[in-house]
Amino acid sequence: MTQQIRWLQDEIADRMLQKLDIVKLDVKDILLVPDFPGKHLLSFAKRYPRATIFSVSEEGISAFAMWRSKAISNWRSLFSSNSSAFATYQSKGRFDLPDNSVGLVFSDLMMQDLPDPQHFLKECWRVLREGGLLTFSYLGPDTAKELRVLEPGVLQFKNLLSPWDMHDMGDALLGERFSDPVMDMECLHLEYDSDQLLLIDAGALKLLQDPLVEMPKSGVLPQKMTLEVVYGHAWAIGKHLAKVQDNVAYIDINQIGRKTR
Repeated sequence: MTQQIRWLQDEIADRMLQKLDIVKLDVKDILLVPDFPGKHLLSFAKRYPRATIFSVSEEGISAFAMWRSKAISNWRSLFSSNSSAFATYQSKGRFDLPDNSVGLVFSDLMMQDLPDPQHFLKECWRVLREGGLLTFSYLGPDTAKELRVLEPGVLQFKNLLSPWDMHDMGDALLGERFSDPVMDMECLHLEYDSDQLLLIDAGALKLLQDPLVEMPKSGVLPQKMTLEVVYGHAWAIGKHLAKVQDNVAYIDINQIGRKTR
């Protein structure tokens, strides 16, 4: 995302944190994907004052901008955080974290931009500790449905890289061995006073193929845009249980204990 739509990321992050109010969770290590400057960092600092924050910084954000934002929200985070760039995750296909190293993965409005969200889920499973929680939000397939029905040639609209609905994501979580997935969705309706403002937000959400050569005629574009926001969370439980592959069960060595009388 870009600065123009930063308010949306912050708003959704706050809503995600509100959903965590009913979850009993005491974490010492958190992974934020993506990490970006915003007011939500203050909420994190208050809720998890002693947690170590690991993060994957959003594309295009300078190290100074992240440093300044974290210094304002919580000076302690400067000494208890470790950040890497999103480009590093893309090139390596993995987080710079060891297995079973964090208790919470918090991902805000990112998965719709991933070519393979299932690989992302695998990585989250890998780094989460037993009993850890993955919580996330992303834009669903009904996002910007008003632009999709425009006459051909008005806009070079493109679909989200990962147009998964909430049922697709729930199935994928179960497929990656996550437990008790909970999914829900809401639609936000953004209203615009001008075509230019709508196009700026559509560009920030990566919904346009290329920069516009010329503005569409007045009255052609809709005055609102729908955002389908999908929320979900699931637990990493039973990480050491037997795995079955090709009809052979593999048991983790941690499951093998000495018999007691």
